[in-house]
Amino acid sequence: MTSLLLSTAASATPYSQATLTHAERLHQHALTSDSALQTVESLTTEVGPRLAGSEGDARAVAWAQAKLQQMGFDRVYLEPVEIPHWERGYADARVTLPFPQPLVITALGNSVATPEGGIEASIIRFPTLADLQAAAPEQVSGKLVFIDHKMERDKEGRGYGPVVKARGVGAVEAAKKGAVGLLLRSVSTSSHRFAHTGVMRYIDGVARIPAVAISPPDADQLTRMLARDSDIRVKLDLEAMDHGTTTSYNVIGEITGDRKAEEIVLIGAHLDTWDEGTGALDDGAGVGIVTAAAGHILALEQRPQRTLRVVLYAAEEIGLLGARAYRDAHKGELDKHFIAAEADFGAGPIFRLDSRVNERALPAFDQMHALLAPLGVERGHNHSWGGPDVSVLPPLGVPVAGLSMDGTDYFDYHHTPDDTFDKIDPDAIRQSAAVYTLFAWLMANAEVDLRPIPLPEER
Repeated sequence: MTSLLLSTAASATPYSQATLTHAERLHQHALTSDSALQTVESLTTEVGPRLAGSEGDARAVAWAQAKLQQMGFDRVYLEPVEIPHWERGYADARVTLPFPQPLVITALGNSVATPEGGIEASIIRFPTLADLQAAAPEQVSGKLVFIDHKMERDKEGRGYGPVVKARGVGAVEAAKKGAVGLLLRSVSTSSHRFAHTGVMRYIDGVARIPAVAISPPDADQLTRMLARDSDIRVKLDLEAMDHGTTTSYNVIGEITGDRKAEEIVLIGAHLDTWDEGTGALDDGAGVGIVTAAAGHILALEQRPQRTLRVVLYAAEEIGLLGARAYRDAHKGELDKHFIAAEADFGAGPIFRLDSRVNERALPAFDQMHALLAPLGVERGHNHSWGGPDVSVLPPLGVPVAGLSMDGTDYFDYHHTPDDTFDKIDPDAIRQSAAVYTLFAWLMANAEVDLRPIPLPEER
């Protein structure tokens, strides 16, 4: 393997021979380490669920700060993020007529509670959000809207975008037409009887109605009931609670560069989770991957030229609040951010290297790919968004990379009680951590200018 890696990239002008030789050492070290897996095990066992603003979130911040200090980062610090604190409380739904039976639901994040005693109404089914938006108000008024849009399975998660908008704005669109509540088919590729939560939004001037996700099998059940009787009544009872605002923190660790310390290579993940599972895939795995990558570089005791910054973001699940706080807090040094990337799509394996850099810098990524190819990584496109939290940086000129993970089954577990440690594949997360290690090391030592970057309108 050594000869393959070095011979493939020995002529790579953006990387010195010393950089490449050490990359090979890091490659071998990373593939014999289970530190990423061990970190996820620690986080999910010792902290567990980490809903933004909750006591679990505060314990996660303390855990992360202690973890990075223990690993030997040169600098570890916290940056405050003001966030809303919401809790789901009790949630129950059941068909009352004509086929009485319970339904498996969960409140969508930010939903209001039902009035005391719950609400009971007939349901009206819409295959998509667009169908609801096209409906006449008299069809919807006084009813529970049921949006039954099935998500398509895809390795890259491309089925997510077409359906997730209904989670975000479905309650608003239903309320505009006089609905009393929203039942949303879970944004999920699973057939298991779990409901998938996720954030939703209200807007001023539109009534706030309760909103829940319903498990895919229960969504199918409602559709079968409607085929037998057009008047299916459901009782919904939610106890969701708004506790106002509180403070969480972005947790940041740095390995100081030795020649270009003012320039920053950022690798990130988000620390918060939904409260249903223990957040192993979303995003404990990402936390494990990026901290392991930095840990491998620390372990071999050769300092990178640029500063390597690990950012564990707060409150991603409720609207990229930590990402925006980071962007605003560091607006004076964004021009010093050499590149950024984020792990937030499960444990991997990583199958493709994407980028958003200027065309003159593309050979550096092609040569990086030569090092990553033995790990099963393809060379991808040059219009990456970098990941959810990192996506706020390219509009301000920060180059990004996308280390695309295989998410074929990611949305089976996403935002459910089934997002637990046993779903992590040790080989997959080890490969992902190895890829991030090589990416971070090579970018921290590359002799290349990545700016200006192509913005979306320039594609």
